[in-house]
Amino acid sequence: MRITSKGQVTIPQHIREKLGITPATEVDFVEEGDRIFLVKRKGAKPATRKFAKLRGVATVKMTTDEIMALTRSDG
Repeated sequence: MRITSKGQVTIPQHIREKLGITPATEVDFVEEGDRIFLVKRKGAKPATRKFAKLRGVATVKMTTDEIMALTRSDG
């Protein structure tokens, strides 16, 4: 594994999946002797997408074009 010029490194997918690390997950680096460990921040809530809970709950039976027309109308 190589560190970029910006100090970034890619965490392998199988490790992210095993630890439940998703975008916006908070992590810490813990030093123990000459080793450094990456750990999920304690008390951090699992990362969720802002609108994920709302997906599929709309009850309006309008087309996208009808909704766009409403948002663009003058009153």
